[in-house]
Amino acid sequence: MNTFEAMDLEEKVIDAIRTCYDPEIPVNIYELGLIYEVKVEPAGVVNVKMTLTAPSCPAAQSLPVEVEGKVGSLEGVSETHVEVVWDPPWEPSMMSDAARLQLNML
Repeated sequence: MNTFEAMDLEEKVIDAIRTCYDPEIPVNIYELGLIYEVKVEPAGVVNVKMTLTAPSCPAAQSLPVEVEGKVGSLEGVSETHVEVVWDPPWEPSMMSDAARLQLNML
């Protein structure tokens, strides 16, 4: 996979992640700022670093699995690794302007 193909796959990965929603907030987890990093390696290995709104989040078990499943089903992805990290802690300022607008926070 060349650099262009990796960049194209990264866009597809982000689009797939945008279909994942925190069940308590009607905004996708990418716009919420829960995705800290997406790396696509040349062999099609995708590494995602993400967090949750809080360690006690009801979706703590399901959201990482959902991200892994949706990303892993994409053509060109050979492996998917999702790591949940707590540093830096998530805060509302990490949301995109689109998310803030959708939640009437602008």
